[in-house]
Amino acid sequence: MHVSMATSPGRANRRNEDFVGAVPGAVVLLDGAGIPGAESLCRHGVAWYTHRLGGALLGRLSPDDGRDLATVLATAIDEIAAAHRHTCDIADPSSPQATVVLARVHRGRLDYLLLADSYLVLDQAHGGPQVITDEREVIARRDCSVPLSGVARDTPEYDRIRASCASALRARRNRPGGYWIAKDDPHAAREAVTGSRSLADLFGIALLSNGASRIVDPYGRTDWPGVLALLAAHGPAGVIRAVREAEAEADPDGQVPDDATVAYWTHLPR
Repeated sequence: MHVSMATSPGRANRRNEDFVGAVPGAVVLLDGAGIPGAESLCRHGVAWYTHRLGGALLGRLSPDDGRDLATVLATAIDEIAAAHRHTCDIADPSSPQATVVLARVHRGRLDYLLLADSYLVLDQAHGGPQVITDEREVIARRDCSVPLSGVARDTPEYDRIRASCASALRARRNRPGGYWIAKDDPHAAREAVTGSRSLADLFGIALLSNGASRIVDPYGRTDWPGVLALLAAHGPAGVIRAVREAEAEADPDGQVPDDATVAYWTHLPR
């Protein structure tokens, strides 16, 4: 197997809240969710959470025992929750959380799991790339943002409604009918998007955080076949470089950039 990885903080003066890592036979990518003002809820912070959860996942995937990926994730979520339950308000909707992408090869198959809005791209031997993501957060965000329609930006009314929309979205986290994310409740792992593919059908796979997927949407610099071509030519760093160029053009003052992380796994075992 060959795994290449790259990650970049959205701002130079802020910790990268993404995590990416690999062990023989598995890759893990997490996109930490930072909520402004949540420092009073958890003294550790989002980067601590993603790095601890990512390390716990890699440790559980390393034995290559074929355990169900949802079970692996649930156990890891429970472990990290126990590590700061007594010092932090981890039940609050704004406490540290993360999206998850897990990919593992086992007995001739690629098993995968996704929770929230990161991406897995399968480079298929036939039929072009298959793009897999968990769309429930995007749907919940769209629903919660309906009251903003037609309201003028940069007005007190807009700010008030936007704050209300953000609260409504947080209330949908890890709730039936809302969306699911790695946080304090191991049950969320059972709600993940999962699947399995024969390795014979695949040339490779790519894992992208939400910040890296912006190269396709909203920036439209390329499509998903183009992402795979860019990865083949310039690796994960090339994708992130293209994202940063698009961000700079969209907002020269640098207020938009997000952490961006990519893993590219080729030479899959057969």
